[in-house]
Amino acid sequence: MGSSKNDLFTSEQNRIAELAKALGHPARIAILEYVIRKNACVCGDIVDELPLSQSTISQHLKALKMAGILQGNVEGAKICYCINPKVWTELNTLMSHFFKTYTNCC
Repeated sequence: MGSSKNDLFTSEQNRIAELAKALGHPARIAILEYVIRKNACVCGDIVDELPLSQSTISQHLKALKMAGILQGNVEGAKICYCINPKVWTELNTLMSHFFKTYTNCC
């Protein structure tokens, strides 16, 4: 079996790309902003806050959870979401390091 194109890049480059892809939709940014603003686990409220259907929001939540940015806890029949502090710190560290590598070259 051949190697994946991801094998051509560092684990850090792959992780930045994975996290950036998870952040790559304005609805996901709006979801994260809402969760951060609430500063608590959020259950069904997200559907009331965003002009999107339940199924669309669920797809975006799934993408954020798969990247690890959100974590979900089952509370009764609901899944409540909050920021995963470990991955949030990882994202901050990776992006800070990435942006600090730039020097004004033009």
